Amino acid sequence: MPVNRSLISPTSSALLESALRDKLQRRSETTGSLGELEPLAIRLGLMQNTLKPRLRDPQVVLFASDHGLAVDGLAKAHQRSTREQVLQLLSAQLPVAVFARIQGMELSVVDCGVAETLLPHDRLLMRKIAHGTRNSRVGPAMTVDQAHAAIRAGMEIGDALKGNLVVCAGIGVGSHESAALVLSRLTDSSVRELLIEGPQMNQDDLSHLLAVVQSAQGRHRDISDPVEVLAAFGGFEIAMMVGVMLVSASKRHLVMVDGMAACAALMVASRIAAPVTDYCVFCRSHSHQGLDEALQLFRASALLELGMESTDGTGATLAWPLVRSAAALLTEVAEGEDPGPSRPLVMHTAEGGLLISTDSATAPGPLGTPDVAL
Repeated sequence: MPVNRSLISPTSSALLESALRDKLQRRSETTGSLGELEPLAIRLGLMQNTLKPRLRDPQVVLFASDHGLAVDGLAKAHQRSTREQVLQLLSAQLPVAVFARIQGMELSVVDCGVAETLLPHDRLLMRKIAHGTRNSRVGPAMTVDQAHAAIRAGMEIGDALKGNLVVCAGIGVGSHESAALVLSRLTDSSVRELLIEGPQMNQDDLSHLLAVVQSAQGRHRDISDPVEVLAAFGGFEIAMMVGVMLVSASKRHLVMVDGMAACAALMVASRIAAPVTDYCVFCRSHSHQGLDEALQLFRASALLELGMESTDGTGATLAWPLVRSAAALLTEVAEGEDPGPSRPLVMHTAEGGLLISTDSATAPGPLGTPDVAL
């Protein structure tokens, strides 16, 4: 892999976490507790290694690809083709595009492997690896070389993105099923639980779906390496998100993970470099029961639960104000005239112990923690 695992640092820091908690506690004494915003604020501070996290130029990147598995009849009634979904995104006919615009988020769509040809557009990134993947029931969805090429393309995209926050979501016919196969193999979890939509799902449809995916599982029963699993079952959109996530985490940037395909990408990325999950928060844009199972694999919950049935990425655009507010809780809420330091300070006591402080006016001889380049 072209990624050095050591470039992604865990966010854990007992000193910084204690200072962040102390800062929030002092504020809550006068302003009241802000509930779940506070642990989110602490996570943001740990991600950026600062007492004053700042988020800038948020990016929404939707990765589009077709899947060979779809030839076995996975498409639901009235489901739009991948090409149609991309065109609707680019023409702001879907809520995610409108919400991104009004929230001040820059939206891009990546053609990772759409089966049909797309015309150039200002917000369309042409990174097509092939015109869709192959059918994983009869062979690998892509070659290992193609999987590596897609991951590298994602890394290049991630490296070129503005700002320090990216929303990752995938779209495409067959994307959910391919992602479920990746997650099931990497975590040894039930593919049925990842595919079932809910108690209202037609049992004939579920039976057909299980027959298709279990056939694919049997074809590749001996594969366990994360990139080989990705190549066997996945899509180009999943692979490119792996690259984006790895690069974003190496820069200590926040990744907002929305949907099954993005969860599958994160699982692959975490098998390459485990600390990548430290830089992620989870969102959801639909109530698919399988996504509940996917989130449980990360022991996570979505920032918002609105009961939507929309395109992946929509939930992240609506959760962005919460994330921005959590950062502002540490950065923008006034603490008197002294703006305060951006790093916790350490003082040696007369007894030889250590005293953590965030007050620069009372901290003689600070031994500040080192800055981390963002």
